[in-house]
Amino acid sequence: MATATTSFSTFTPTTSSSPSLKVSPKTLVSNIGFLFSNTPSKPLKTRSNVASGSALGARMVSAPPAITKPPTLLDFETSVFKKEKINLAGHDEYIVRGGRDLFHLLPDAFKGIKQIGVIGWGSQGPAQAQNLRDSLAEAKSDIVVKIGLRKGSSSFNEARAAGFSEESGTLGDIYETISGSDLVLLLISDSAQADNYEKIFSHMKPNSILGLSHGFLLGHLQSVGLDFPKNISVVAVCPKGMGPSVRRLYVQGKEINGAGINASFAVHQDVDGRATDVALAWSVALGSPFTFATTLEQEYKSDIFGERGILLGAVHGIVESLFRRYTEDGMSEDLAYKNTVECITGIISKIISTQGMKAVYESLTEEGKKEFLTAYSASYYPCMDILYECYEDVAAGSEIRSVVLAGRRFYEKEGLPAFPMGKIDQTRMWKVGERVRAVRPAGDLGPLYPFTAGVYVALMMAQIEVLRKKGHSYSEIINESLIESVDSLNPFMHARGVSFMVDNCSTTARLGSRKWAPRFDYILTQQALVAVDNGAPLNQDLISNFFEDPVHDAVKVCAELRPTVDISVPADADFVRPELRQGSN
Repeated sequence: MATATTSFSTFTPTTSSSPSLKVSPKTLVSNIGFLFSNTPSKPLKTRSNVASGSALGARMVSAPPAITKPPTLLDFETSVFKKEKINLAGHDEYIVRGGRDLFHLLPDAFKGIKQIGVIGWGSQGPAQAQNLRDSLAEAKSDIVVKIGLRKGSSSFNEARAAGFSEESGTLGDIYETISGSDLVLLLISDSAQADNYEKIFSHMKPNSILGLSHGFLLGHLQSVGLDFPKNISVVAVCPKGMGPSVRRLYVQGKEINGAGINASFAVHQDVDGRATDVALAWSVALGSPFTFATTLEQEYKSDIFGERGILLGAVHGIVESLFRRYTEDGMSEDLAYKNTVECITGIISKIISTQGMKAVYESLTEEGKKEFLTAYSASYYPCMDILYECYEDVAAGSEIRSVVLAGRRFYEKEGLPAFPMGKIDQTRMWKVGERVRAVRPAGDLGPLYPFTAGVYVALMMAQIEVLRKKGHSYSEIINESLIESVDSLNPFMHARGVSFMVDNCSTTARLGSRKWAPRFDYILTQQALVAVDNGAPLNQDLISNFFEDPVHDAVKVCAELRPTVDISVPADADFVRPELRQGSN
């Protein structure tokens, strides 16, 4: 393929032949350029033969952006690291900044820990194990990082290739590793955790620490009326990006202090007073630029919800809907792909990452701004409808139960055949994407298409509002709805396509995308686009709330904590576990 490395930090300004998509220079940061489509933007065709959108308009009553359920103040005490207070949209929160200059503190924070067992070699395992090993080596610590895998796992060769081995005592059986570790990082799939937690708990040493990178197991235990054993500490460090991003930025940023993926941390159970410092040390060792506090319950709700929303499922759904829309209206398939997938994963993500959501609107021409607002006004409430339902399904345990049951259907049982997840990348849209990327110039971030931008930003704002109304902290809201999307997942999707991510990310995320993407696709097609075709008036209160929302100021604060290194993803990046390594579009 002719495609080169995708890097959000290197591209040059270009001019466009499209008069309706020119960008005023005053709205640009000096290093941002735009690669536009070579056809003028124009209003989408209306269709007189579709049903009325009046029902949608009738319920599009704006709600003020104020928080209904105040977020809990998540304070913590650390004897090793420096705690810092920040203010996000009028709410005080506490964080710890990371950086390689803090690695010398790791031995003190990990006091009493001789072995860290990293269990699993899926999405997070390889990245976290290697980052921990490298950071501890830099700190001149003798703590052993050991990989634990099930007997016969195909991942043994992968772990050996990454420098872990049986001979050095850094690779072994899963349960032997758990029994010998003082800190056990349980990074196997969520469904595997749900099916094996009893045996895992039985092998843990008293007063050892269980580390999770997702609160899923707590949600599962709650659903069956159980909790963690009382003789162990339970902490979480949850990078706001998939494992390959955690490793990629750590490696890229070896010369840049503080480069990496943000993380949240939680202390669910602390039997001896060490848990907070251990969790923060774990996060610092992973390379997190900043670490913010959450609870294990808030984490799993926001994370599982986010995967089904803007991080993956909703993006999959809206690009499918808009691709059909644009091609049905006469746009070429290649241009329709660029104006949907490439637009979102490229230029929109770059603008939001560096300047925020309002800057997307401000980067458009006057005509483009009208199209943006039309799309935003029509899409916001349909997106929120599905997001609201999804959050409540997660909070009620329905999504957790669905993941556990799906994992069991991957294998033959009860006389029924196995049903592992199939690929989605063979349909027309994703074959077009393969063709587009094959000839895409290096650094091309795609066109800034106003209608797509309006739908995407509406989705992002709707997700922010649901999490806000449910009492999540601004740190969690912004990381789960914005930073993880534009700084971690979207760059990978720009390099390989949305279908690649849907086919190759974590099991829980892949299941969620397949389940919820069609819901976003259908509701946009059946409600939002119908409203546009019927000339539904803009919801002016909704538009005003977008421009005045306090989240924009909070995003600015988080942007100041952003590392200076942008993730760079090769077009042939294959950062997935061995059994999933197949071609994808």
